[in-house]
Amino acid sequence: MAITSVIEQMRQLIQLIAKHNHAYYVMDQPTISDSEYDHLFHQLKALEEQYPELVQADSPTTKVGGQALSKFESVTHVVPMLSLGNVFNQEDLFAFARRVEERLPNQKVQYEVELKLDGLAISLWYENGVLVRGVTRGDGETGEDITQNVKTIRNLPKVLHSEKYEIPRLLEVRGEVLMPKSGFEKLNADQEAKGEKTFANPRNAAAGSLRQLDPNIAAARPLAFYAYGIAQCEPNHGLTTMHDSLQWLTELGFQIAERQYLCNSIQEVQQRYEQIQQERPNLQVEIDGMVVKVDDLKQQQQLGFLSREPRWATAYKFPAQAALTTVEQIDWQVGRTGTLTPVARLNPVFVGGVTVSNVTLHNIGEIHRLDVRIGDTVSVYRTGDVIPKVEKVWPEFRPAEAEVVHLPESCPVCASPVVMPEGEALARCSGGLYCAAQRIEAIRHFVSRKAMDIEGLGDRWVESLLRLDLLKDVADIYHLHEHRETLLGIEKMGEKSVQNLIDAIEASKKTTLARFIYALGIRGVGETTARMLANTFQTLEALKAANVEALKKTPDVGDITAEWIADFFLAPHNIEVLDRLIAAGIHWDAPTAPTRQPLNGESWVLTG
Repeated sequence: MAITSVIEQMRQLIQLIAKHNHAYYVMDQPTISDSEYDHLFHQLKALEEQYPELVQADSPTTKVGGQALSKFESVTHVVPMLSLGNVFNQEDLFAFARRVEERLPNQKVQYEVELKLDGLAISLWYENGVLVRGVTRGDGETGEDITQNVKTIRNLPKVLHSEKYEIPRLLEVRGEVLMPKSGFEKLNADQEAKGEKTFANPRNAAAGSLRQLDPNIAAARPLAFYAYGIAQCEPNHGLTTMHDSLQWLTELGFQIAERQYLCNSIQEVQQRYEQIQQERPNLQVEIDGMVVKVDDLKQQQQLGFLSREPRWATAYKFPAQAALTTVEQIDWQVGRTGTLTPVARLNPVFVGGVTVSNVTLHNIGEIHRLDVRIGDTVSVYRTGDVIPKVEKVWPEFRPAEAEVVHLPESCPVCASPVVMPEGEALARCSGGLYCAAQRIEAIRHFVSRKAMDIEGLGDRWVESLLRLDLLKDVADIYHLHEHRETLLGIEKMGEKSVQNLIDAIEASKKTTLARFIYALGIRGVGETTARMLANTFQTLEALKAANVEALKKTPDVGDITAEWIADFFLAPHNIEVLDRLIAAGIHWDAPTAPTRQPLNGESWVLTG
């Protein structure tokens, strides 16, 4: 394979993984399943093993995924909160054991087996037995200070007590915050009774609760904390094994997961895996596998770490959970860039702890591959126990009247022609901002935190403004102050809300060229690409004038993306919107020098 082709493949995988890391770790809204993510990760790892000299500096195989939110104070972890490697079958598990035992010749190895809880990892700091800080995992190096929220968790000790052991001067405990099944069911019942949105699964509910700025909301949620390890202890606790460490934590008042097993061989670990898998439905908490750790703490030190994970532990994941149901309808949704996505509406079915009624079918090619039809019986999997997907169609159960699904000729929202360029998998509405679906998504993207960061202009405002015909495109946002009386007439929008919105819009006018480019929502241009374009071209005028060849020379811009960028700036209605935005007062600092700085704005953490 040509070197340029390998690098391009690596870059594509790195960008995809970064996108999904952000969705999973930061937003707590995963967009692909664990197994799909693992496939991308292992694909990249395989390429890097084949071409070690081409490993990219920002490869996620050398760091932990995710990024801290800005809602809470950022805290740097003294001891990084690394992620775990994964194994998926007995062969992988035995290979993990071989690697461990090869590095520990002539030593007896015991394995500590624990449940892999499906929650959010956090770090707790105690000084002289008093809880002083709680921090989320974040990106593994930096997390968010959520002390006020963790103090509301009922089973989490705020002050440590022990009749048997001396309380350490400093103790950092790691563990998972989650919502037990019974608490989750009650919470959703309460939400439904109040006419409020229910949560998709216990993990989402726990994440949403833990990241509330108001600790009273977190206090009302049935959260629980389960400790799984010690990061620091002064003076040293003197314990020698993982198993003893967990028992020591229980003596101090911490709750640990309901099952731990000390195994004398990897074969015994496999037996425990099969046992836990059978017992899984009866557990009080959601799990997606088990964690296997070398028990001896000195052996853990001998084994050490890879760049993003310990050599002495791994997660042994369960296979996907599945259920049969029927496809009642297939609808087409229109996204921000006009992409048409087919969504199967299912007869609701309970899979892996949640009720699934909608599943994306991705594109018309996937519909043809599965040969799925309206009325079909299908197997729905929650792969990695997160994102449901249709894995199999059962043609033997197909009714005679089952309908074949065709790509619509016109947009289901605005009736513009649907186009699907040759060689592309995705069909798109050609209506642009004329299409209401694209318009609302374009506005949501434009005002988002990573773009123009207009705080307070949420979905409720946007939908109301669209109904009043005050937002035909994003440039209209900067003329909303001219309609103050109309804004005051919107239900539940008082003087203070309107003034806050106008102030936020005004504040957003001072931005950066990179943010502005990203906010435009150009197809294929994410945050990183927007930064590269800003660093390369330095001014909006230079970028608008760039041809495809010039764009292709920009780092992170491939041939297809270059064409999409050029097409965007050739469209007259886009130029009209740009001119109106600049005329409204959007501005950024002029470049100090016309030099390319592809690493400007990047933060680098070196580990090893």
